[in-house]
Amino acid sequence: MFGDLNVGTSGLKVNQYGLNVVAHNLANVDTAGYVRQQVVLDTAVVTKIGGNGLSTFQVGLGVDPQVVRQVRDFFLDTAYRSEVGRHGYYDSQAAAVREIEGLFGEISGVAFQDTLSDLWVSMQELSKEPDSRVAQATFIENGVTFLERANKIYTELKNYQKDLNVQIRDQIKRINEIGESINELNQQIAKFEGDGREHANDLRDARNNLLDELGQMVKIDYQEMNSGKVVVNVEGVQFVSEDFYYEMGTMTMADYYDANPDYDLHPEYDDEGKRKSKQLDECADILMAVWPHLGGRDVFDLATSVPSSTANSDIGSLKGIIQARGTKVGKYTDIPIEPKREDFLDEDGEFDAEGFEEAVKQYEKDTDEYNLRVESSIVMRTQAQFDQLIHGIITTINDTLCPNTTYELEEDITLPDGRTYEAGSKIKILDIENAPVGVDKDKTLATEFFSRKTVERYSEVTLADGTTIYVYNEEDAKDNYSMFTLGEVEVNPTLLADKSKLPIMSPDRSGNYDIKAIQSLMEKWQEPFATLSPNTLTFNNFMGYYNQFTGSIATKGDEFNILSENQKAMVDSIEDKRTGVTGVSSDEELTYLIKYQQAYNASARYINVIDEMLEHVIERLG
Repeated sequence: MFGDLNVGTSGLKVNQYGLNVVAHNLANVDTAGYVRQQVVLDTAVVTKIGGNGLSTFQVGLGVDPQVVRQVRDFFLDTAYRSEVGRHGYYDSQAAAVREIEGLFGEISGVAFQDTLSDLWVSMQELSKEPDSRVAQATFIENGVTFLERANKIYTELKNYQKDLNVQIRDQIKRINEIGESINELNQQIAKFEGDGREHANDLRDARNNLLDELGQMVKIDYQEMNSGKVVVNVEGVQFVSEDFYYEMGTMTMADYYDANPDYDLHPEYDDEGKRKSKQLDECADILMAVWPHLGGRDVFDLATSVPSSTANSDIGSLKGIIQARGTKVGKYTDIPIEPKREDFLDEDGEFDAEGFEEAVKQYEKDTDEYNLRVESSIVMRTQAQFDQLIHGIITTINDTLCPNTTYELEEDITLPDGRTYEAGSKIKILDIENAPVGVDKDKTLATEFFSRKTVERYSEVTLADGTTIYVYNEEDAKDNYSMFTLGEVEVNPTLLADKSKLPIMSPDRSGNYDIKAIQSLMEKWQEPFATLSPNTLTFNNFMGYYNQFTGSIATKGDEFNILSENQKAMVDSIEDKRTGVTGVSSDEELTYLIKYQQAYNASARYINVIDEMLEHVIERLG
């Protein structure tokens, strides 16, 4: 009879247990990330009461709850965390393109294309009426507006890089918080489940929600150990172990360059061994994600390959932000220029085949580097291509109004800044014979339209025979201050102070306007000057270049948007399937509620029957 009573009482306990689980499910029907729970039942201990040669006589002692399990699908979880990470990667890229499109589409209500058109129209008006003070002033003022707006866009692009730095820092902070929380949950789960009977399902829900969030930001793989703890790797590096978690950190590019000297393509050092690369000035504060416990190792291997779906490396919003931002401020010097055969002909027309072949090899190497570091970053690519456009316009106007010619030195010379050139060297000097002069009474010579803020256009040198030459101070890709690049260029202050010094008068100082120079300026504006990148073959004039440039940004944006939307559709599909498995259905739970209620009542009636039987037996025995 004891066994019979145990059958009934175990039924009461199990069904009460089931009712509690159903109530818990119903209470969390709207809780995000909650996974429905089920009671798994097993027979209680079976008692042997005898037997014969053919069989054993056994009596069951009822039912026991084996475990309250979560209803999850491991494969759907894995697929979700992979695909949501890929969505995060492309969504970050798409967001960067939208930000960039906003900069060029509307600035103070006017598109940048209008600024280019205004500058072009003012050139046309100047060619029609070169003696018009209004036309001269309009040309200069439109040049000022053009450069101001270009600098504003370029500054906004650099500021956006800094904003992405903030996003990177915030995401890394959140990643570390998740790592710490997973580690804490690991310890709690292992403690609760140590007896092998309890399942810390609510704690597991919290941990799984954290894994979902972590998978959106970085590429993860994970494994649950026998202890119930989860070991997590991020980008192939252990992030959470059974007992610890390893923080992800940040390092500025300046510090990273110091720790990895080979990372900088063109490093320079002063006498004390300190890096003085001007390139570094533009990226010193840019953040990288690193592993401090691995000596500052880069989290993402972006220096050797571009993330792709083929390599399954296009995963994680953090990587997407870092990829979009790039590793430095892009400049026109980042875009390789394909060598031309005519540049390798000597004075006698002899072709330098060896020199040309070396130049082609270097161009191919630079193109690979461009595709890896610049083309793959939407921000850096935009900066470099935009800077190339502005550089082309600036140098075209300057070289037309202040033309240079090649001059072979017959003696050694030393420039005021200490630079020296040996006899026989070929240098660029002001072409005095063909250089227009100012409209002012002094007929001022060599007043460039756009000037570098800290480097003069020419260095004046007097030769041994008393002749004065004006040596052109060349641009140096390693010295940012020497380049006609955005941020380092301004409309010549001399010209702004006295617009009559605009060099449009004939070089013979006859008082006639140099129509030939003005016409040449208009012709060069219409001539092809560059390709958008080494990956395109079409040479464009300035307006064509700008149209192709903005079009390429829009095309890239469409590409990222399509990839992001496709990924979101896939993530939503997987999540729907996952929710179908893990989600709580109130109708289904009510069905279980009725089942457990009826089973509870049946167990109670069963106990009543056994109680009556016992009472009857006791009375008869008495």
